[in-house]
Amino acid sequence: MAIARVSQKDIQHAVEVLRAGELVAFPTETVYGLGANANNPEAVRKIFRVKGRPATHPVIVHVDHPRYLQRWVRDMSPEAKKLADAFWPGPLTLVAKRAPAVSDVITGGQDTVAIRVPNHPVAQQLLNAFGGGIAAPSANRYGHVSPTRAEHVREEFGDDIGVVLDGGDCKVGLESTIVTCVGDVPRVLRPGSISISQLREIVPTVEMGPGAGVPRVPGSTLRHYSPQTPVNVVPSRRLEQVMNEFTSRHEKVAVLALRPPATANRYMTWINAGMRSDLYARSLYAHLRTLDKAGAKIILVEEVPEGEKWDAVRDRLRRAATAENIVTYDQDIAAWVADFGEDGAPT
Repeated sequence: MAIARVSQKDIQHAVEVLRAGELVAFPTETVYGLGANANNPEAVRKIFRVKGRPATHPVIVHVDHPRYLQRWVRDMSPEAKKLADAFWPGPLTLVAKRAPAVSDVITGGQDTVAIRVPNHPVAQQLLNAFGGGIAAPSANRYGHVSPTRAEHVREEFGDDIGVVLDGGDCKVGLESTIVTCVGDVPRVLRPGSISISQLREIVPTVEMGPGAGVPRVPGSTLRHYSPQTPVNVVPSRRLEQVMNEFTSRHEKVAVLALRPPATANRYMTWINAGMRSDLYARSLYAHLRTLDKAGAKIILVEEVPEGEKWDAVRDRLRRAATAENIVTYDQDIAAWVADFGEDGAPT
């Protein structure tokens, strides 16, 4: 695998690889994407094969400027145009009715297409030089933790990907906000760094969460963004209690918290991610990957605060853990730990 830190020659080589129907991993401000020529259905199918991604799960088409939307979108609602004007280039994906020539491979067989204009210099250089749309989900195995560094892509795929353009650490660190503009009102189908309040400043009618008949979008499955080690979300005031229950049994525990530990423990690996939501989000996936390598039986994640600043982080953590792996305030911790199964949930 060639990892480029990135010259014009590297960009041109990546363009040639894309035109040849092969895959290129590239940075965006959100996460690294695994890209294929969006006009080549067979090339896009390679994304699904390499990732192990279900064929019904749509991918996002990336373009370098809104002027190219007519190639992909049949109709942009007035609300969609306002959001695009306000937030593109940036971490916003819009879902609209697809143009007739858009392949079912991209849309998962739906009549809608997800599209975005990324705000990363390397992504912009690549798209501009390529001169077309690049279909790209995150550059990781399906359901795994998304990559925010080139080295994460290498860890996931080894030599399965021909080119990785190294644009450094992603500045946002979480996938884009997805808003569908198909239906009665625009709806946020995946929270991201652009909050509901920011969206409503532009389009007051935007609603949070899916409604009847909304399209399938990336990252919407119940289990996603998951390390190999089981992830469990724990209320702040119970974090040490749960950790101590495991370590008293000489079980290794990895912890992602908002604060330092009260006491040291040789059976624990503890990361203090801090209380700033933007910095927490930027490093979340890198921290999960680090904790996944700690040889722990479980990753305990301290529950993050309420409020829209934390909506995207909370969404990713809940999907990484799944509902049955979220500890409640009134749970019998000793019994829960004693029953903890090999699959990361109480037996």
